[in-house]
Amino acid sequence: MWMLVFTLLPLSALAYISWHVWCLLPLGWMWKTLILALMTGAFLLMFAGIMRTTDRMPMPLAIAVYEIGTSSIIVLLYLFMLFLVLDLGRLFRLIPRTLLYNNWWTAGGIVFFMLALFLYGYLHYQHKYREELQLTTRKQMEKPIKLVMMSDLHIGYHNRRSELSRWVDMINAEQPDLILIAGDIIDGSMRPLIEQRMHEEFLRLKAPVYACIGNHEYYSGEPRARQFYKDAGIHLLQDSCITVGDLCIIGRDDRSNFYRDSLAVLMKKADREKYCILLDHQPYHLDQAERQQVDFQFSGHTHHGQVWPISWITEHVYECAFGQYQRGRTRYYVTSGIGLWGGKFRIGTRSEYVVATVSPQK
Repeated sequence: MWMLVFTLLPLSALAYISWHVWCLLPLGWMWKTLILALMTGAFLLMFAGIMRTTDRMPMPLAIAVYEIGTSSIIVLLYLFMLFLVLDLGRLFRLIPRTLLYNNWWTAGGIVFFMLALFLYGYLHYQHKYREELQLTTRKQMEKPIKLVMMSDLHIGYHNRRSELSRWVDMINAEQPDLILIAGDIIDGSMRPLIEQRMHEEFLRLKAPVYACIGNHEYYSGEPRARQFYKDAGIHLLQDSCITVGDLCIIGRDDRSNFYRDSLAVLMKKADREKYCILLDHQPYHLDQAERQQVDFQFSGHTHHGQVWPISWITEHVYECAFGQYQRGRTRYYVTSGIGLWGGKFRIGTRSEYVVATVSPQK
């Protein structure tokens, strides 16, 4: 049912946009048909990635198909909103009809606006924002502990080894004591990770890495994902916990597994005398961490919508879709992620990693 809805909505938007493009361009029918065919083809490439057809293509072609296909859905969103605004302007007689029919000036203006918007979105994605947190505890702690935390790397056809290498260098420059990852290290297909030997980049990290699993690890095949974590030297916490110095790190299995342990069961294994950090990929039911007296929960998954106005939707779906939050004595941080799924654009949101210092309260 949901798959049908998510297919019909973009197809309806594509039809709406195509009609406007046909009316707007002062060209012959052959040129118009060619342009609309290219638009439709770019959109349909998205399904090649979803259905893993890219895994059977030569790597350069697979990368191009993935990036064009997943980017097209975001371009489609903004074209739909733009034409909707223009139609509303016509409805309220603020925009003349001639502006939307056989008009090179309007067509050129739309092209310029879209190019400028998506150039900004791409450059904004390339910049990784450094979020700094100060966490304090009354629990016994010998010295402050510096953590680098991140989520949603989505390495694969679009976030390739060269990009991952840059992130590893940024993390090493922070000189953390520990590195925590809240799932979705893998985008979907294991093929680019294996062929590009991406696990070798994680082995360059100069601090121990602990991570929980995300929903995309299940999409890629959970056993193969676990093997990648092992090859990469990442300590996977899947409904398990570990004491590291003055910290107790708890990693939940993703809610994709309907049979995962409840947090109450999982916390029975935790050393509550230590500062307890919960890694849970999807930030649902935040009240559970409060009830179990978790000190700090770190989650991802939302991407903060990735682009506006999807960010508005995530803010209505989740109790906290992005940033710092607190319930009782439990603190939370939901990150928008250092990477993202699909087209490399951040519009109205940001890509980030978190640098947190846990210190004894004075």
